[in-house]
Amino acid sequence: MDRKIVAILMLAALLSCSGNVTAVGMTPAAPAGAVYYVAPDGDDFNPGTVDDPWQTIQKAADTLAAGDTVYIRAGTYAERVIPVNSGSAGNPITYAAYPGETAILDGSGIELPDDLAGLFEILGLSYLRVSGLRVINAGPYANNAGILVSDSSEITIENVSTDHTMSSGIGVWGSQGVTIRGNLVEWAGLGGGQECITVAGTTNFDVRDNTVINCQKEGIDAKDGSSYGRIYDNRVSYSLAVGIYVEAWDKYTHDIEVFRNVVHHTIASAGFSVASEIGGQLTNIRLYNNIAYQNNTDGIEISRCCTASHPMDTIVIVNNTLYDNGNGVDWGGGIVADNAQAQNVVIRNNIASQNLTFQIAVAADVPPASVTVDHNLIDGFRGYEDEVYGDDFVEGDPLFANPNSADFHLQPGSPAVDTGSGVDAPSLDFDGNARPQDGNGDGSAVHDIGADEVAVVSARLYLPVVMRPGSGKLNAGCAGER
Repeated sequence: MDRKIVAILMLAALLSCSGNVTAVGMTPAAPAGAVYYVAPDGDDFNPGTVDDPWQTIQKAADTLAAGDTVYIRAGTYAERVIPVNSGSAGNPITYAAYPGETAILDGSGIELPDDLAGLFEILGLSYLRVSGLRVINAGPYANNAGILVSDSSEITIENVSTDHTMSSGIGVWGSQGVTIRGNLVEWAGLGGGQECITVAGTTNFDVRDNTVINCQKEGIDAKDGSSYGRIYDNRVSYSLAVGIYVEAWDKYTHDIEVFRNVVHHTIASAGFSVASEIGGQLTNIRLYNNIAYQNNTDGIEISRCCTASHPMDTIVIVNNTLYDNGNGVDWGGGIVADNAQAQNVVIRNNIASQNLTFQIAVAADVPPASVTVDHNLIDGFRGYEDEVYGDDFVEGDPLFANPNSADFHLQPGSPAVDTGSGVDAPSLDFDGNARPQDGNGDGSAVHDIGADEVAVVSARLYLPVVMRPGSGKLNAGCAGER
């Protein structure tokens, strides 16, 4: 049975139940400490209660202690905010927009320092959470960010939107234990200083579920000595430079995973790129289950930018889908290994389909022993001078569901199904389906090629378990209700 039909039937079963269904675990935990409020018509001499709120966010920033929360009511706040105190483990300090309201931190007319500086700046603190704010117009200098985190730890930036910032919408430097989740970053990097979401010199980080649009530099960049991080489930479109970039600069940068991201329509560069611009060692970088389509040059590139030394080791590019890249110039392709100093490069289980100049290319000066290319699906071999098929390749139309609508799921009968390799393959696919599955139904259960693993759906339909409101009883899809 088709998985879309199964999803529709499961949803119908849920909707047919009478009463309201409350999702378990959706109610946020009550703040551990005091709760304060800020509103444009408040007064900083007030006690900060819901009936007598403060007027400025900075008043809250000067006051909050571990476990405290401030809710910021709807309106525009023309101020720079610099928190003073840290939270503690289990007792973070939270700055949050009041639920259902839009609180705007607007830097129009505010001149930030001509250095790394943020309109909302967290410096040398720990256990802080910023949630739901809208941060706009940070400037006027090239390194002025919307939200800036420096030398801090255990920081969460979530559900924030930023717009028109000269540097990063969200920038993190020299920190650890940072989560950047569910944010919308638009028109960042206007001054060319830094990327739209920047993670530099930071360890143990998660950048996930963010949307980056119209970025005037790289979209998301982990760089400059960052390590032990994950960049996943992000959407980047219309960035001027690389959509998602992992770049060592001049420092040892390592152990970073990039997966389940979609990058499309970059203006002047690749969808994904790994680089060592000033000679720093880049090691153990994995890109998997990503989709890159209609980018200006390449879908994924292993770059030789920019100095004479750009060392890399263990770059694994596996189970990605690259379609119609080279969209804006007269050159570009699916995947290119262009760095002769990169060692232990693996390019495996990728779909490279209808990219402009080549599907997969390995530069002529790359030592053959340094790169392994196998089990890829090639659709549209061009005969470009550095283009390769690799070993155990599959050739043909991958039978995407609807590439014109950016639906790169595989249809039944795709040559990508059950023809990949299990070596280095991720255990889940782009949608979270387990790998491998027996997509051909012949008992083989071999890994598919590309970001999508065709799911095996049982002919037996299991309805969801739903709790009948107020009864304390469980109903299986409402069947058997009394």
